[in-house]
Amino acid sequence: MTLKPFEWIKSSYSTDDGPSCVEVAATPDTIHVRDSKTAPQGPQLTFTPDAWTRFVAFSSHP
Repeated sequence: MTLKPFEWIKSSYSTDDGPSCVEVAATPDTIHVRDSKTAPQGPQLTFTPDAWTRFVAFSSHP
């Protein structure tokens, strides 16, 4: 069985000027987050969709 590679999306807050940005890839069951400086072999955080939704909501509050 061959797995499809993740389709990584770069943060809209990132610019093309620098290599440092957050990238996110979603599957039906998991959300993967990584730092583009260490991609593709670097570490990733993995969330359930519900946990990701709660994380984004919490982190967007001042």
